[in-house]
Amino acid sequence: MLRSNHNLMKINSSIFTLLFLIAFHFSFAQQKIKSPNVILIITDDQGFGDLGTHGNPHINTPTIDAFAEESVRFTNFYVSPVCAPTRASLMTGRYSLRTGVRDTYNGGAMMASSEITIAELLKSKDYVTGIFGKWHLGDNYPMRPSDQGFDESLIHLSGGMGQVGDFTTYYQDDRSYFDPVLWHNNQRESYDGYCSDIFASEAIDFIEKNKDKPFFTYLSFNAPHTPLQVPDEYYQKYKDIDPSVGFGTDRKPFYPMSEKDKENARKVYAMVENIDDNLKKLFQKLEELGIEENTIVIFMTDNGPQQQRYVAGLRGLKGNVFQGGVRAPFFIRYPDGFQGNKEVNILSAHLDVLPTLAELCGFEVPTDRKIDGKSMLPLIEGEKIESQDRSYFSYWTRKYPELYENISIQKAGWKLVGNTGYNAAIESFDLFDLSKDPYELQNLSKTNTAKAKELKSELDEIYQELIHEENLVNPPVIQIGNKAENPVFLNRNDAAGERGIWAQEDIFGYWKVAIETGVYDIKFKFVKPVPPNGKMTLEMGNQASIALDQSTSFIDILEMNDVRLDKLEGDLVPFYTVDGKRYFPFWVELKKR
Repeated sequence: MLRSNHNLMKINSSIFTLLFLIAFHFSFAQQKIKSPNVILIITDDQGFGDLGTHGNPHINTPTIDAFAEESVRFTNFYVSPVCAPTRASLMTGRYSLRTGVRDTYNGGAMMASSEITIAELLKSKDYVTGIFGKWHLGDNYPMRPSDQGFDESLIHLSGGMGQVGDFTTYYQDDRSYFDPVLWHNNQRESYDGYCSDIFASEAIDFIEKNKDKPFFTYLSFNAPHTPLQVPDEYYQKYKDIDPSVGFGTDRKPFYPMSEKDKENARKVYAMVENIDDNLKKLFQKLEELGIEENTIVIFMTDNGPQQQRYVAGLRGLKGNVFQGGVRAPFFIRYPDGFQGNKEVNILSAHLDVLPTLAELCGFEVPTDRKIDGKSMLPLIEGEKIESQDRSYFSYWTRKYPELYENISIQKAGWKLVGNTGYNAAIESFDLFDLSKDPYELQNLSKTNTAKAKELKSELDEIYQELIHEENLVNPPVIQIGNKAENPVFLNRNDAAGERGIWAQEDIFGYWKVAIETGVYDIKFKFVKPVPPNGKMTLEMGNQASIALDQSTSFIDILEMNDVRLDKLEGDLVPFYTVDGKRYFPFWVELKKR
């Protein structure tokens, strides 16, 4: 009897051991197949030459340089000439004009809510998603990060802190990057410290909090965008350098720098070194948490530099379709997924990030719309590509695209650039053979007219396609009176009207809105206090509400309460007139009762 019990105990022990081993291997297998985390890092106005790894002897970026060495480096990677279009394409895999984004302000930096973002696609695969820094694709419902797939959002408004659209930091002047009021999950909150430190710190906290589940962290630094503000400890490291010398005799073009350019470069380099230090903390956290191997990390920038400085010989700056405006660094590291420390020199672009993450993370690319990007994974894995003969279209002008003004297309090493009139002869264009002339110095349009015409024909085709896109013809509108956002603040970044609306007082402007029927209390904030005894007018469709100012002194906020507005979609036009002068509000607040 005792022997039988002993045998039974042995059998039970064996079964327990077997079950334990099965459970262990199952748990291990689960860990191995856990969806990769994704960290997408993008900086603002950091040019191709603003990295030590790209030959700049003045800037100190050891963390990013080391990361580049460990990554797959795409050396022929392109973005849009300015920031909002780049971010729209990055989030959707589509040319920005398809999304409704056509500018950085003038009401052209709002992305249609019908667009499907990386965040939404990853969220559908049970990722937790967070953005920290710059969004610049709409500050109101239904275009905010929280409306487009992000669970957690800590952002500034509009295109930059200290700019007119970011009215919570605008009046801080030369301290707008320090101790800012930011928007945390759509609510205003005050923070202590320097903006880049805040965004990085909050991103690291988000990662630590969600380390046991797949996460998507979009760390979108607003630096080194203007205003060029940086902690003094960083500036002191660069205050005595001459950023125009020390580049050896590599024969790359170097464009002249004014004294102002040199001082700007010192501040930019200090801001970038601060970013580098913050990324060191982030990468250390990944190691500490033991998730570095299963985390996809991407580093890129959004366009060329705004000010003249070292650009690795490239022609042009931010806003320009020459290489200096649109060629950007792109480094991707994923230790569990592919081997790093190699270069890919095939044409690629911000459009390709979404399809690449789709393959790596296992979500489906939307099939109900045109996706312009292509997965970079075959290039990363060194597969033989049947055709590398893709084209890339680029443009930028204020308000709407202008035919043949600051517009380009490149394909198979050739690039055609238009800076001319709508009916210009082909010889007025610039044609470059980038394989032999990467710095765009030799115009071949007169000697190779056939190639120029071939590229122009394709450029014409895609231009016509894009300008007739639904979201460009019928642009996104701000929803007013919806319970998802009440009150609503309309800021200058999203105001349409005259070109170049900024901080002017006397300028015609309006916001494209869709209003729900209701009674509203409305506040109009002006750039500076306006004279008393004027008339405040609010036009909306066929309705006009007028209030007479009864104040006796200059005042910067006027109010209209108990205003009945009917359901309507159109242009909301506010203006204050006094003594024959017109004033356009700095921002408008509408609160539905």
